[in-house]
Amino acid sequence: MGRALNLPLLLSAIAIAIALIAWLFSYRQAENLNQDLAKRLSTFDSRSMESRTLAGQAQETSRELLVKIGVLEQKLAESQSQQIALESLYQELARGRDEAVVAEIEQLLVSANNELQLSANVKAALIALQAADARLARLDRPQLFPLRKAIGKDIERLRAAPFVDVPGITLKLDGLIDLANTLPLVPGKPVLEKKIVEKNAPAKSWWQRFATEAWYDFTKLVQVQDMGKAEMPLLAPEQAYFARENVRLRLLSARLSLLAHDDKAFKTDLQTAQDWIHRYYDDKDRAVKLALQTLQQLSASQTRVDVPDIAGSLHAVRTLKLAPERGSR
Repeated sequence: MGRALNLPLLLSAIAIAIALIAWLFSYRQAENLNQDLAKRLSTFDSRSMESRTLAGQAQETSRELLVKIGVLEQKLAESQSQQIALESLYQELARGRDEAVVAEIEQLLVSANNELQLSANVKAALIALQAADARLARLDRPQLFPLRKAIGKDIERLRAAPFVDVPGITLKLDGLIDLANTLPLVPGKPVLEKKIVEKNAPAKSWWQRFATEAWYDFTKLVQVQDMGKAEMPLLAPEQAYFARENVRLRLLSARLSLLAHDDKAFKTDLQTAQDWIHRYYDDKDRAVKLALQTLQQLSASQTRVDVPDIAGSLHAVRTLKLAPERGSR
């Protein structure tokens, strides 16, 4: 019976011991858990502090970034406004440059037209048109292509036109005008003066000298000359100036007729100048012969040609010049 009583007590003691051990184990686990939790809480708190610090730093950085973004946006707006102003200024400068180029081209075309209309100088007009075309080629603007096309057509027309060397003919006429004062005239025959006759005459009485002088004066009153001969009348010294001036005036008139494109008057003046040179100049002299050959060559040259105009180029440049004014309206 004693063993029967001891057995439950033993079991109870064992159960209590097991429960105590379990409680101790649980307590120990709970204590370890609390310690671990405390450590984790401490770590969490420190990390939370770090996070709050980082968050504060992030907010501060964000505020700084916002300020910088605001400054950048302001600078961007200023840059955009400056870019718009620069684009507007560039457009104005480009438009002004185009207008200046158009004005320059117009001056070249007007110069070419004057050369054609006033002096029929196709070569000078062609040079002016080629200079205008080269200027447009360097600029290379699409809006200027119609003008360049019109200039190209006029260049081809001028190249196909007959060429009259007006400046060359003018230079030859100027040379002849200068030579008119230096070319030798027809040589005159020596004329015995009355004093020379008196010097060589033997001594005579007064009535003989009176008769001689009277006869000399009488012979001077009337002179008979055969105009049917081939010889031309001799020029007196005081008439040489007028002979030279008449030739010069005829050559000057021929030059004016050349510039006026009057081929008939040009050749008439040259023919008259040749007649005067044949009549009053020494045609045996080499310089006179060369002058006559030059006059014959000039008389054979063709000075009357149909000079083409450049109306197409002038119309194109004036249309282009009026385009900005129409756009502004």
